[in-house]
Amino acid sequence: MGYDVHITRKAEWFDEHGPSISMDEWKAYIASDPDMRLDGFAEAVLSNGSVLRVRDEGLAVWTAYSVTENTAWIGTGCGEIVVKNPDVEILRKMFDIAQALGARVIGDEGEEYGADGTVVEWND
Repeated sequence: MGYDVHITRKAEWFDEHGPSISMDEWKAYIASDPDMRLDGFAEAVLSNGSVLRVRDEGLAVWTAYSVTENTAWIGTGCGEIVVKNPDVEILRKMFDIAQALGARVIGDEGEEYGADGTVVEWND
């Protein structure tokens, strides 16, 4: 389990209806950002040595992420962009992406993140 943070155009990230971010828009953004790479999958080596591989057409890597022992995977879901357990550096990147897509960065519990990667508004 983990904590998801969403780039969304909806009033609440979990709303079933509302403006969404299309796969074409996401791919166009990735193509325009030299620090993003569309992989379509993510891999992680498990403690037993096996490899877990997840496929998702919109799964991208932020190549400029400074943490070298981890990868910043950014994926799609239900008309939004989602990151699991992002740190402040990734939250800042998510804010930049959201600005380019006319969206906001909202956590699972409704908090909104700003340009510096910290909470700017809490909607409960």
